[in-house]
Parts: sequence; C-alpha cells; structure tokens
Amino acid sequence: MKESILDVLLYLFEHYIGDDADTLRDRDPLQEGLIEAGFSPSEISKAFDWLDGLAEQRPAAGDARVDGPVRVYHGPELDKLDVECRGFLLFLEQQRVLDADQRELVLDRAMALDQDELDLDDLKWVILMVLFNQPGAEAAYAWMETQMFGEEAEPVH
Repeated sequence: MKESILDVLLYLFEHYIGDDADTLRDRDPLQEGLIEAGFSPSEISKAFDWLDGLAEQRPAAGDARVDGPVRVYHGPELDKLDVECRGFLLFLEQQRVLDADQRELVLDRAMALDQDELDLDDLKWVILMVLFNQPGAEAAYAWMETQMFGEEAEPVH
C-alpha cells in the first residue's frame, strides 16, 4: 500500500485532474479508483481534506512584491522545510511566480501533509497543485510546470 497523503495527491493530480479542476467534485468514482490503485481509505480521506483546505483558502489575486518583508520561518516550518525548500520559495517570490499570499498558502498546505520533512521535489508538487487551484495564476503554473517537466528552465517574464 502507498503511505502518504502526498502520494494520493500526486496520483490524483497526474491521473484525474489534467486540465479540469471540476473533476474532483464527484469523489465516489475517484475514491474507488484510488482504492483500486492501492491507497488506503484513511489516506484518501486525508487527501480530500487537504484539497478541501486548499479550496477554502484561495487568496485574492494580487501583485507580487519583491520589496516586501522577508518571511521568517519558525519551529515546525524549519523542521519540515530545509534550506533548499525555503530558498526556492524565496526565489519564486523574487521572480514573481508566487506572491506573499500564495507563498503562505503553499506553506499551509505543505505543513498539512503528514510527512516530517519535505524535499524540494515534494515542495514543487505542492506549489504546482496550489497554483493550479489559483484563478489568474495560469502563467505561474505553466512556468512551474516547465521547471518540473521541461528539459531546460525557462526565464520568468
């Protein structure tokens, strides 16, 4: 059996969501497919709760600020996110891929995962899922997707 909420989320994202976020509304067929794929009902339920938490916290689209205050990480955030992850979030803010509200949403969703630590690849998936769920973040989502799946990184415009 597969173990973590992130595994369930990645499976959903790769196999069911595609270009349509509305796919997640009818959860019964999704749950059956996830159980057939080897996920436990409790992990599936936690993953749906995670997605519900994401949907409830959509920040209003705003302008990214490069001159704003620096985010200071504390306690459990330092334990879960290593220097590479925190540096990548700062880089995304500086490149205006994420604004401060989106960064906080990424952090909230990363902290909601049942893992003690996240590596950079896991964090990138969380970022991609958050951006996918944000109205008006299509360009940032496309850039992030290119960073993850493209051969060469493209510059941010």
